[in-house]
Amino acid sequence: MRRRLPLRLVAAALLLVVTGSLAAQPPKPPAARTTPTKRETGAPRLVWPTSGAVTAKFGTTVKGLPNNGLDLAAFAGMTVHAAAPGKVVFAGTEPERFGQLILIEHTGGWVTAYAYLGQVRVKEGQTVKSRQIIARIGKSGEAKRPGLHFELRKGTAPRNPALYLPIRL
Repeated sequence: MRRRLPLRLVAAALLLVVTGSLAAQPPKPPAARTTPTKRETGAPRLVWPTSGAVTAKFGTTVKGLPNNGLDLAAFAGMTVHAAAPGKVVFAGTEPERFGQLILIEHTGGWVTAYAYLGQVRVKEGQTVKSRQIIARIGKSGEAKRPGLHFELRKGTAPRNPALYLPIRL
């Protein structure tokens, strides 16, 4: 049985992974959303987690919320692969938006997130290799059709995965 994790706890989990503490941070003044436009030094070398086409790019707005990752089209049952080696820090259900969700921590404070999954094939604490099968495509959470929502974060700050993935021909 998979655990259910509220969205606010997903953010807390990302904070804990990066800082090692859930201590409240002092509020920061609102600022324009800034995201690097080129690959950062020390980032993991990523591979595409599945072969589907990009259906929603990073930064696009859906229902008034920014897309902090990429949405990829796929057929139900297709495999989802770890985009880089790391440790599974969450594998379960986030019922508010993402459905079946996997968070993998990579070296240097980087985290990848895989959402809208059908079948999770890894457990928390498990070490995974790049390209290892971690799940199967499904339609969970807010997904309207089978597919994958894929995010890359440096700490809790979203990064455009397209800048870190190899170019597809």
